[in-house]
Amino acid sequence: MAKKKMGLEDLGGFFFSTDKDFDPEHSKDEEQDEVLAPKDQLLEAHYSSKGRAGKKVTVVKGFVGPEEDLNALGRDLKKKCGVGGSVKDGEIIIQGDVRDKVMSYLRELGYKVKRIGG
Repeated sequence: MAKKKMGLEDLGGFFFSTDKDFDPEHSKDEEQDEVLAPKDQLLEAHYSSKGRAGKKVTVVKGFVGPEEDLNALGRDLKKKCGVGGSVKDGEIIIQGDVRDKVMSYLRELGYKVKRIGG
């Protein structure tokens, strides 16, 4: 029977930092959940059909904040555009080429929006 190789996670994990004020209890994961005001965020509205069997979608990237807020924003965008979609990997994916509607709604909410591609 083969022995299982030990990894760093088997050792209980450890931190190494040259920063004398480093606190492992407050890692980068928690820093990403800080809430930025909409006026301080720059979102990107992409148009894509790659990897989706030719289906066209609008992808919103660049949101900074908690996952719950991202899900709520995605839900609002889907309702506003009257289409389906999902939220995956920090991106809001809206079915169809509704980039203009998405951009205008995000601007109403106070976000800065940049049109990326075509």
